[in-house]
Amino acid sequence: MILLLPIIGLVAGFIVIYLSADQFIDNSAKIANIYKVKPLIIGIVILGFGTSAPEMLVSGVAAFIEHPGLSVGNAFGSNIFNIALVLGITAIMNPIKVELKNIQFEWLILIAFTGIAGFLLLLDFDPISFDGSLSTIDGFVLLGLMGLFLWYTFKESKKTHHEFDIPSSNTGGEQKWKLWRDLVFWLIVLVGSAQLIVISATFLANYYHVSDLIFGLTVVALGTSIPELAVSVRGAARKQHEMVVGNIIGSNIFNTVAVLAIPALISTSDIALVDTPGVSGLWPTYRDFYIDYGFMLALTVGIGFFLFYSYKGKREHQISKVEGIFFIVVLIAYLSQRLLLL
Repeated sequence: MILLLPIIGLVAGFIVIYLSADQFIDNSAKIANIYKVKPLIIGIVILGFGTSAPEMLVSGVAAFIEHPGLSVGNAFGSNIFNIALVLGITAIMNPIKVELKNIQFEWLILIAFTGIAGFLLLLDFDPISFDGSLSTIDGFVLLGLMGLFLWYTFKESKKTHHEFDIPSSNTGGEQKWKLWRDLVFWLIVLVGSAQLIVISATFLANYYHVSDLIFGLTVVALGTSIPELAVSVRGAARKQHEMVVGNIIGSNIFNTVAVLAIPALISTSDIALVDTPGVSGLWPTYRDFYIDYGFMLALTVGIGFFLFYSYKGKREHQISKVEGIFFIVVLIAYLSQRLLLL
């Protein structure tokens, strides 16, 4: 019985965060359409931010109650699931074909931000306590990168147009008020469900003596990646391939800089890189961090490899069904390996 309530809370939190995130995204898109925001902004900013809202909220709540490892694990794990699971499933449904000129710069930005985030985590490594940390300065650096990316996106939106299926709307003042009211309501629901997930996840992690980092990398990351999966599956069904890839890249950019900035700015405790209790030494300390961060970086590079490599022009730039299956297989191998290290 002691585990029943947190398990129910965790499942209920995931269900509510999925439903509320979906409503939040829909209302955001409608508002963007009313105020004539460019389609590129809707695709990258609204969907990228909207589908990353659960990760941001979970990380914020976790950092506030001094569990920053859960925040970092959630950010890393969500990026892993977004690529390996979400892109894998959507590619299996329908091969993802894109115009490289519309996505290559954003992919390079994601690679750069991932490298900078990893450098900041390792930069503050303490060889005495074997703890890594994200300082307040690191948090502001990450937020600065987010600001630069948003500035670039708004600038490019003035000359680049992406297709995005949002119906036109002639909405009056009363309807606009209703949309804003619903947006705030679903944001509050998102916050509440994030709180429920963090409390339940923390209890279960402590009960089973599993580190916050590992629990964030797996269970919590999977749950908070549900909005990305829903959006991408819808996009794949409509054959909006660039929206699918743009959603994943945009979401991962928000996860890498915005989600990681939250514990840096809120939490006052260090982020432990050690996941194996009782083990000392430099390699065991770094081993777990390298595995998780390295796998995330490799998957990020893998997106570009599959999209850019076209077999000497004999095939289109795409993520095929076979490559989608490959993503799923490597995800299963990664999770199996991670569980063996617990």
